[in-house]
Amino acid sequence: MADRDRTFAKFTFFKLDPAWQRRDPEARGEDKREFLAACDDFAQDRSLRAYSTVGTRGDTDLMLLSQSPVLEDIHTFHVVLSQSGLARWMAIPHSYLAMTKRSPYSDSKPRPEICTSDRRYLFVYPFDKKREWYRLPATERQRIMADHIAIGRRYPEIAINTAYSFGLDDQEFVVSFEADDPGEFLDLVQELRGSESSSYTLRDTPIFTCVSMPTARALDALDGEATAARTPVPS
Repeated sequence: MADRDRTFAKFTFFKLDPAWQRRDPEARGEDKREFLAACDDFAQDRSLRAYSTVGTRGDTDLMLLSQSPVLEDIHTFHVVLSQSGLARWMAIPHSYLAMTKRSPYSDSKPRPEICTSDRRYLFVYPFDKKREWYRLPATERQRIMADHIAIGRRYPEIAINTAYSFGLDDQEFVVSFEADDPGEFLDLVQELRGSESSSYTLRDTPIFTCVSMPTARALDALDGEATAARTPVPS
């Protein structure tokens, strides 16, 4: 049964085979329409956000963030998505599964969804802490995280999302930051490097700079041509 206080979040990064761009424009358009139809169907009653990584990463072109309190929903969505024409020309070089839950260092309630703002950019990375961190007394971890949180609050225009992956995927967390100004995010990350909490970081790469946009527009960025709906031919 679904826990409405927790939500599964799947960050799926796609890399397009360059040979697809040499296909006939009509065939490319049909491929994109099939892919978009699968996305639109999932998004009818669940959260789906699309981001382009064209020009910001060399190993990915598109990221989809799909969310549901039911894990089978995400499974079914990716099964359907894989049957589209476009997906046959794509690889998935990076994929992260996580779940929302209440932070042990904050009084805030867990959010039913993450990454819900209208900010232009999303910065995403998997995150692992050193095992020494978990052996610290709870009071010591709380003290260190209080300083970490205080730094984040000095950047109120940046929304921070933390999802948990313990036992679900290889990483321990997936961290995502919503922002309108990449420079502010750069300054935040640089300041965090000097914090005490940073000394307990084991891994925080790869980092993805993602441009938020409607799914159709993110697909159009793959070949620079708009996905026009097919006009029915009169009988």
